[in-house]
Amino acid sequence: MENCESSYRRFLAGDEAAFDEILDACKDSLIFFLCRYVKSVAIAEEIAADTFALLIVKPDRYDFSVSLKTWLFTVGRNRALDYLRRQNLRRILPLEEAIELPGSDEDDPEALFLQKERDIALHRAMDRLKPEYQTALHLVYFENLSYEEAGRVLKKSRKQIENLVYRGKNALRADSQLKELMK
Repeated sequence: MENCESSYRRFLAGDEAAFDEILDACKDSLIFFLCRYVKSVAIAEEIAADTFALLIVKPDRYDFSVSLKTWLFTVGRNRALDYLRRQNLRRILPLEEAIELPGSDEDDPEALFLQKERDIALHRAMDRLKPEYQTALHLVYFENLSYEEAGRVLKKSRKQIENLVYRGKNALRADSQLKELMK
């Protein structure tokens, strides 16, 4: 879609009508694409609007090295995935789980013992992981470092840290000894 790139160049040069051309060419297909992720037309429209707004507010983000449509779909997809992550963090808890009732597990010696056993099993399972998985998981989950901070520590990119954490968590899930204790 060279048309979109030339329209965006005209928009940057001051032709505000050129942005309407970009919207006409890409809006519907971007919304349809985003709807496959978020399963809601209204939310897909919001994400698409935010994506197009980025072209106006931060024009330096797009550098013409890829087609404008590719850039819009990439940014839109990333924003849709961010939305889905935020939604997963907002899961609704039943009232009983949200409020700690008297006589909860804190007072129960058996529950404390079982939790300690699970912690020991987790550390043993981590010892069986590849060293790079151990380190990434430790920095992110036990030291509460962000992926960027862990990346600086390990001299790796954020994406590499994400991959190490993902693979380490999958290896822990597959650990048969840990599975048995977590039942």
